[in-house]
Amino acid sequence: MARLAQTAGLTDVQQEIVSTVREFVDKEIIPVATELEHRDEYPQEIVDGLKELGLFGLMIPEEYGGLGESLLTYALCVEEIARGWMSVSGIINTHFIVAYMLKQHGTQEQKDAFLPRMAAGEVRGAFSMSEPALGSDVSAITSKAVRDGDEYVLNGQKMWLTNGGTSTLVAVLVRSDEGHPEGTAPHRSMTTFLVEKEPGFGEVRPGLTIPGKIDKMGYKGVDTTELIMDGLRIPANRVLGGVTGRGFYQMMDGVEVGRVNVAARGCGVAQRAFELGVGYAQQRHTFGKPIAQHQAIQFKLAEMATKVEAAHAMMVNAARKKDSGERNDLEAGMAKYLASEYCKEVVEDAFRIHGGYGFSKEYEIERLYREAPMLLIGEGTAEIQKMIIGRRLLEEYRVQG
Repeated sequence: MARLAQTAGLTDVQQEIVSTVREFVDKEIIPVATELEHRDEYPQEIVDGLKELGLFGLMIPEEYGGLGESLLTYALCVEEIARGWMSVSGIINTHFIVAYMLKQHGTQEQKDAFLPRMAAGEVRGAFSMSEPALGSDVSAITSKAVRDGDEYVLNGQKMWLTNGGTSTLVAVLVRSDEGHPEGTAPHRSMTTFLVEKEPGFGEVRPGLTIPGKIDKMGYKGVDTTELIMDGLRIPANRVLGGVTGRGFYQMMDGVEVGRVNVAARGCGVAQRAFELGVGYAQQRHTFGKPIAQHQAIQFKLAEMATKVEAAHAMMVNAARKKDSGERNDLEAGMAKYLASEYCKEVVEDAFRIHGGYGFSKEYEIERLYREAPMLLIGEGTAEIQKMIIGRRLLEEYRVQG
């Protein structure tokens, strides 16, 4: 076991789960990740293996067939998976966020209908907030739901849907003005709908089209798509929680735990970059000795290792805070911000250590170099994190009088 990024105070069960996942990553993911990534191929065998390990139900309560584990256990598993290949952690994360939103906000009927099948990996989740024109401004959503008897009719276009093709259940955030008079704050007139669909591309159910995969610089293998609703009819019992106007809060709750997940991904990718850098530095010789013996490289390794350690500690703290039932938006924002920034820096230093070979597709660091930037954007950009952190700090440190 490596010296860095250790987590004190884990139970025997937690240690066993994390070491099982690490073993799976070392045997089943790392040897094939770069080849699959270069082909932009969905890692079906890896996903099947994670299903067998029970990872799709890791945080789903035992009464619904899940393992009922904590956010910390989940985050540590994500860290391990991202260390192998970040795209695989994306496949798990969107599923986990939908399951979490169902557990926290769903009606009993919705929990009974979906959670057992989600725990088994039979139903696979995705969630959709973003739209082509809005970026980070969620309040500017234009997709609409209009009531029509016992159904709602949904129209609009969504963007950046991770698992858009492979998922069978999508939590979609749209505007629903029913019961919300003109002038209502934008975030109070949003509703989350649970949309069931067939996996695949094209028209996956009447009124719902998944056009195809968006071609990306990195984060390949996992399908990222648009979602187009044109007269999509959804029964009223598929409004998450059964009440309209709560969608924004439900999604933000999901994104809050998602930010801990993105922090964990940053930690995992940074760890792998450090492993590659420290390994290569001991094998590559210049001027008659391994480059690891040159002070310039030792300084790089020292900085990289310190960043790996600091990011891991902040991620663990944010997860533990949420598990204790406390508000953790400040800690989750800080962890996501720091881990994604440090990940980018550690990956770049490992890339520099590799010299010209870092630019070659034969070396794993080339893949990490293209993957790291996604973390600066996913689940809210670095700039959005800093806005959240700044506002929360001003709440906490408000000057009296």
